Amino acid sequence: MLLVLVFTCSGYLHAQTGAAYTEAQHAIAASNAKYHQAFAKNDSSIFINSYAEDACILAPGMQLVCGRGAIAHFFTDGYKMGIRGGKLVTTKLYGDGVDYITEEGWGQIVDKDGKLIDEAKYIVVWKKTSEGWKMYRDIFNGNPVTK
Repeated sequence: MLLVLVFTCSGYLHAQTGAAYTEAQHAIAASNAKYHQAFAKNDSSIFINSYAEDACILAPGMQLVCGRGAIAHFFTDGYKMGIRGGKLVTTKLYGDGVDYITEEGWGQIVDKDGKLIDEAKYIVVWKKTSEGWKMYRDIFNGNPVTK
């Protein structure tokens, strides 16, 4: 009887974890789809609201950028640099998606003419918050851009 209970509970836990993973996966895809629209529309709220209140961006050659106020400045600097769009492509997700999940991927940023500014690989730790799935730690570094 105890063995049946253990298998039943573990099956339930696995089903819940699978549902949490799928929920996180869909939320990440939706967030990534609109992330660069912030630059195209010059709407920092889209960018800022992709991040948790206690998020940090770990950009190459910079100090930590933590909190939504600092992230707003990071957006403004990117916009002034000429970023107007891009794309993010998830290649792998790690974790169960209950409280956190880690995304691995690559991305591109482009200027107003669609010209490639930079390519990068990234890792993002996503956190489930009361506002939904938000980026908690965002780390990236560039790849050589081929001409």
